[in-house]
Amino acid sequence: MYDADQRKLLSALAHGSIFFSTALVSIGIPIAILLVSSDPVVKENAKEAINFHFNVWLYGAIVFVLSVFTLGLLGWILGPILVLFHWGFAALAIYQTLTNFDVAFRYPFIFRVL
Repeated sequence: MYDADQRKLLSALAHGSIFFSTALVSIGIPIAILLVSSDPVVKENAKEAINFHFNVWLYGAIVFVLSVFTLGLLGWILGPILVLFHWGFAALAIYQTLTNFDVAFRYPFIFRVL
């Protein structure tokens, strides 16, 4: 049996690291959790958080390129949508991992590398 409090803390920490995504070292938190933890639910949450990091960076790059080509017009439109996607799903993931800690959270609308 796995410790429920540790499962909640590590899963929420893995998903919460996305709030520091402007510092590229933030992906190190879920990677470290993935390598250190033996809990299968925590490992799945860490993998999902890593995938979400990659997707946020990919979508951010796309919005940046579109913004450059449209002289900032699409950046003003798509930027807030990206922020809502980024922070909204991360907050939902933290909430889900704290309330329903027996299953890993799966982000919708993302590409999974791991």
